[in-house]
Amino acid sequence: MNSENTAPEEKEVNKEEDVFTNDASATENDADVLSGEEKLMGEIQELKDKYLRLYSEFENYRRRTSKERIDLIKTASEDVIAEIIPVVDDFERAFKASEDEKDVEVVRNGNQLIFHKLVKVLEIKGLKVMEDLIGKPFDADKQEAITNVPAPSEELKGKVIDVIEKGYTLGDKVVRYAKVVIGA
Repeated sequence: MNSENTAPEEKEVNKEEDVFTNDASATENDADVLSGEEKLMGEIQELKDKYLRLYSEFENYRRRTSKERIDLIKTASEDVIAEIIPVVDDFERAFKASEDEKDVEVVRNGNQLIFHKLVKVLEIKGLKVMEDLIGKPFDADKQEAITNVPAPSEELKGKVIDVIEKGYTLGDKVVRYAKVVIGA
């Protein structure tokens, strides 16, 4: 049909059909857009849920490891303390026994036995005394210089002359620096 020959009424009906057809296709496009938006909103919600779960799991992990670390620090020395308790018991027995003892040598020998027992326990746990420091060069990584004194001989300049306080290592780590006097 030619649009020029059609009556005005038919033109209006055709226009209404076009509008209806355009509205229908617009509604379909809107439905596609809405379903696409709904799909994206669903994906966003799913990602938010995943993120919240992951964040919660991480927070729980962080709290748990923090609590474990605190517990480990609190009980790290438990085995050493358990082995030192018998030494403390020996000291208590020695104090009781020495109250009535008149012979100083017997008390001294008893104290030395307890001292050696304590040293053995600490050595078993890895504690070592820094020995033979006198006459060796000063080592700032393991020693603390208390003072400088005139060296008795030229060969002792810059070397350890005397040890004021022993140094100790635990494995390779210095637990207490040796306090030494250095020759100047």
